[in-house]
Amino acid sequence: MELNDVKGCKVIILAGGLGTRLKEETEFKPKPIIKIGNKPIIFHIMNIYSKYGFNDFIIAAGYKSEMIKEYFLNFATMNNDIHVDLENHKINLLSNEKFPFKVTIVDTGQNTMTGGRIKRLQKYIGNNRFMVTYGDGVANINIKELMDFHISQNKIATVTGVRPTSRFGKLKIEGHTVTDFKEKPQSDEGFINGGFFVFEPEIFNYIKDDSIMLEGEPLETISKLNQLSVFRHDKFWKCMDTYKDVETLNELWDKGRAEWIQ
Repeated sequence: MELNDVKGCKVIILAGGLGTRLKEETEFKPKPIIKIGNKPIIFHIMNIYSKYGFNDFIIAAGYKSEMIKEYFLNFATMNNDIHVDLENHKINLLSNEKFPFKVTIVDTGQNTMTGGRIKRLQKYIGNNRFMVTYGDGVANINIKELMDFHISQNKIATVTGVRPTSRFGKLKIEGHTVTDFKEKPQSDEGFINGGFFVFEPEIFNYIKDDSIMLEGEPLETISKLNQLSVFRHDKFWKCMDTYKDVETLNELWDKGRAEWIQ
């Protein structure tokens, strides 16, 4: 099997879900368009990969996919100062901030499951290694180390294991005295699926149709075949699952503590 070179590896971003637990925002827009600071979370995710030279993205859109298309169609004007000549119908960019992204946007259906969305993109991937992540999670992950690890394991898939932030503050107590207080520290109770996958094209053999969740039968099956490895990431990871998560991520951004900006 001939695979593409590492830097030519495409990155799929799953961006089609309804985001029902974030209705305050997703009633009006798809979750990946929700902003952290002055840019949508999908931009932040793409920038994580771009730092390591991975710039070829496929957006698996669905719910309100037209808004994702509009964002990228208007990307240049939205990310630069502009001068509009209404008399002559001309728009000039006054600044020239450029990003090396190449973006393919595919409507993979509003009700398609995560595995089904990936299956629909098989014709764009071909017989090549590729990466996948969710359109709502950021991390200070070293993508090069992730890729090198995946290649060294010689398995069909690698998932990034992360330690989520605890829902509650953690107290260290001696007697009746709190000797240490950590506001919502990273959990030490094991790893969970943090996205940031790497796949060999064989993964498509384990996804039948739109009804298949990636996190269900496909990953369960290949794990039983000893074909799923885990890349442990002990550092920052945060998922935008609720409105409180939106507030937390924006607070980190405002305070200059956005650890996913490397």
